[in-house]
Amino acid sequence: MTILIANSNIPFVFFYSYPFSTLRQRRKKPSGSSFSQKKPRINERIRAPEVLLVHDDGETEELSIASALQKAQEEELDLIEVSPKANPPVVKIGDIGQYLYQLKKKEKKQRSHTKQTEVKTLRFGFRTEKHDLDRLIERAQGFLGERHLVKFVVRLRGRELTNKDYAKDKLQTVVDAMEETADVEQEIKKQGNQFIVILKAKK
Repeated sequence: MTILIANSNIPFVFFYSYPFSTLRQRRKKPSGSSFSQKKPRINERIRAPEVLLVHDDGETEELSIASALQKAQEEELDLIEVSPKANPPVVKIGDIGQYLYQLKKKEKKQRSHTKQTEVKTLRFGFRTEKHDLDRLIERAQGFLGERHLVKFVVRLRGRELTNKDYAKDKLQTVVDAMEETADVEQEIKKQGNQFIVILKAKK
């Protein structure tokens, strides 16, 4: 922009600079959740020219994708690719919503079984009083409710090592107190200077 000053033949050049805001780099949106990434291809999204169609009765037939799609349309259902890496890919006819629900249910069940393999350890001493044991048992009940395994440990020191039967009896008292909610996964046994027992939730 050029501005002329009054009573002067000399032009005054005025520069105006617009402020530039710092542009934040846009984050790329994730392609989807872990579950959506596992979502199977359906209908026209299935790319293979030939597929192996599995029927509800277990029978299979190999046919073109066009023929499989036609069968699905006749039943007013979806053609679902259940095994994309097979040759040819394995498909079935069904409701995609119901299929995804069953997949999610299966994953949840598998996670719960995996979770049970975690072992929670609770330790107490040779002279631990009953009220302290009751608190440990209460904690163990919580772990069992979450489908964890629970390991009780009694450690013996010094002269306590000469009274191993007392330590075993103390562990057995804990087992008996939890018999309505827990089964014995691993029987009471000696490990070095301690005795242990592992319990699991009743089915």
